[in-house]
Amino acid sequence: MDTEILVLDGVVGGYGKLTVLNETSFKVARGAITTVIGPNGAGKSTAFKAVFGLLPVQRGRILFDGREITNLDPQRLLELGITYVPQGRNVFPELSVLHNLELGMTAAGRGADLAARIAAVLERFPMLREKAGAQASTLSGGQQKLLEIARGLLLEPKLMLIDEPSIGLSPVLVQQIFAILQDLRAKGVSILMVEQNAKRALEISDFGVVLELGRTRMQGVARDLLADPRVGQLFLGGATL
Repeated sequence: MDTEILVLDGVVGGYGKLTVLNETSFKVARGAITTVIGPNGAGKSTAFKAVFGLLPVQRGRILFDGREITNLDPQRLLELGITYVPQGRNVFPELSVLHNLELGMTAAGRGADLAARIAAVLERFPMLREKAGAQASTLSGGQQKLLEIARGLLLEPKLMLIDEPSIGLSPVLVQQIFAILQDLRAKGVSILMVEQNAKRALEISDFGVVLELGRTRMQGVARDLLADPRVGQLFLGGATL
């Protein structure tokens, strides 16, 4: 079995005439947490959108589980085992927690054991089980992020893309979110994460990728990146690599 579950190979893409990804290349290890870090405008979220088919790849290719998925439709990517938790709040606020989960299962198609999967997810997230009948709008920001993660897990993904999971959350909730990601890794889910809190994210990650201006400047074992003075300069002093 390949050690990489996802490979970006010379990916070029952007928004209209604006190129953001400039031959971006990196690999995501199977069964591990890989965190992408870099300054604002580095192309981190854009890379996620390219992987998930939300932004056209002009050149290069993306491989998932040994097959090319470049520019595939997001629905097809869900079926293959990729889920995406984007930045910000992405729940249906006027619907209950349970209804949000049920809508998240629509991508699984007919034949999926809806009740069993939802019961299993609610068992993993007791807070959501307690608030299953409450409107999603009544949840705190951190609780809504938990709901998004839970909804993605209903599809039993091989790979979860999660963009800025800690943004706007208290330190306690950030710790809870990161603990859940570590638990998912222990259960075999591969995770690719973009995170503004670079130090904390790398501390729980197996591998890291540093992007700058749409190019991969560094990649390797997370603890090695943490110890590299160039990474410290980039995030603490604003210097470029």
